[in-house]
Amino acid sequence: MMKRSEQNKECKDEIKTAKHARTEIPDIVNELVSTCNKGGCFDHISTEPIPYREAIIDILRRSALIFYPGYFIRTRLDKTNLEYYLGQEVTAFYEILSEQIILALRHDCIRQNLACIKCEGLGQAITIEFLKSLPELRELLAKDIHAAYDGDPAAKGYDEIIFSYPGIWAIMVYRLAHQLYHQEVPLIPRIMTEYAHSRTGIDIHPGAHIDESFFIDHGTGVVIGETATIGKRVRIYQGVTLGALSLSKADCKILRNKKRHPSIKDDVILYANATILGGQTVVGARSVIGGNVWLTHSVPPDTEVFIEKQDLIFGEKKFKKQAVKKNFS
Repeated sequence: MMKRSEQNKECKDEIKTAKHARTEIPDIVNELVSTCNKGGCFDHISTEPIPYREAIIDILRRSALIFYPGYFIRTRLDKTNLEYYLGQEVTAFYEILSEQIILALRHDCIRQNLACIKCEGLGQAITIEFLKSLPELRELLAKDIHAAYDGDPAAKGYDEIIFSYPGIWAIMVYRLAHQLYHQEVPLIPRIMTEYAHSRTGIDIHPGAHIDESFFIDHGTGVVIGETATIGKRVRIYQGVTLGALSLSKADCKILRNKKRHPSIKDDVILYANATILGGQTVVGARSVIGGNVWLTHSVPPDTEVFIEKQDLIFGEKKFKKQAVKKNFS
């Protein structure tokens, strides 16, 4: 058994080693600081703050409280306190969103060395314009929820859809982000939709144009590109991609602000893992695109596109018998 004196010596040696290790930290910090000064890495070392991601996520949470009063709170709501509740929520929403928009505008000005646009007043004006769009956005989202109920026989009711359907959450975030994108707010729309992407597996660029009564069933792996356009009452399933054709670096520069993603007309159904590519590709109204179809050219209205039925081989499964030794002792 180790003596107490030997234990004390061992502990002192460990403490000395730990202290020595910590003395190397300042040199590491200095090296990190020097890399920030070289300009070869990405940082934001400035007296001017940038938009705060967690605040933007909070904006999305607060949006749900406004769009769906009573669903995501523990407080009981009725006609007596609804006006007070919405007044509180919309006011808090305004304060947080206007602050983040002002930060995004100012950051964009400084980063690109633009002429002063008076960020404070402009940010507040953009926020008020955005708030004025909330009633219309609520109506759009209500139509999306109706589309989900009408398109999914597994749905037991609207409450289930609002609480649990990832497609409805992703569409809500997209519609908010698209409005801000349309108002030319930098950074924030992409932060919003990429957060929804990380949470739901559904990747919708805020620049895409999506009309009313849109339903994404299941949703995981859906990708909708920046210049895609989607008509009314469109239904898509998991794994669908509305993407761009593969481009070289030079082509990316040329096509950066041009249409690169397909157009989907009214009442189209896109089944699981369908891939539709290219800015000139149009899927005509009321068409159905089957699962796993790869499409790079247009389809006229009222057309069904499916992969030819594959030959399946059925055979008797061979079960290998194993002797089982039983021990009755």
